[in-house]
Amino acid sequence: MIESTEYHYKPHPEEQERATNSYLMSLVVVIFGMPLPIVNLLASVIYYLGNMKASSFVRWHCVQVMLTQLFLFFINSVGFIWLMFIIFGNWEFTNYFIAYVLILLAFNISELVGTILSVLIIKRGKHPKWWIFGDLTDIIMAEDEQEERVHG
Repeated sequence: MIESTEYHYKPHPEEQERATNSYLMSLVVVIFGMPLPIVNLLASVIYYLGNMKASSFVRWHCVQVMLTQLFLFFINSVGFIWLMFIIFGNWEFTNYFIAYVLILLAFNISELVGTILSVLIIKRGKHPKWWIFGDLTDIIMAEDEQEERVHG
């Protein structure tokens, strides 16, 4: 799920702290944003916007967190809307809904565990790359860094 690698430079402790905060922020927001899936996504976008001038290490982790939150946003939104149709509409409570909720819980729990592991890995001076999301972040950050060199 998470690959622990070296970053292309040794991040300073302040950079490690800011990078871990991007993960910790998502944990704190879960407490307040559990009923509405958009809250975690908005919080990670706001944190990224506040760190746009930060080092590439910090921005990289902000992007990875945003991508995981975007994925969870879509999965949680479907479950939330489905539940609203069951409660307020004429949809029935089915085994399909139960199966979806179990899958939803599995994704959310794995994201929670991954977030905690990422914080611990960064604190040890390593670079956690999540499966799929780390590769997408590499692609996004490569484009970002290329644009920075051209305009910058």
